[in-house]
Amino acid sequence: MTTKQRAYLKSLAMTTEPVMQIGKATLTPEITKTAEEALEARELIKIHVLKNCFADIREIASVLAERTHAEVVQVIGRKIVLYRESATKKRIELP
Repeated sequence: MTTKQRAYLKSLAMTTEPVMQIGKATLTPEITKTAEEALEARELIKIHVLKNCFADIREIASVLAERTHAEVVQVIGRKIVLYRESATKKRIELP
């Protein structure tokens, strides 16, 4: 992913609400499955990590991206933005 594409995805993510939350259980198979389904439906998702989750947020982002075959667009504060092109329908056209 180029820096121009990453910047474009960041701008789209600014107005997006988080679609899921990660709590003290961190990464369970259910969370991975939910993220997988959300990525297939939306291509770009924002995830909120709750304060009761004491794991490193960047580590959570990289593990979740690896498990879902997505790319980490950004980690800012307690928010993670992931992108993966949908296999069935393309919603976002990257520059």
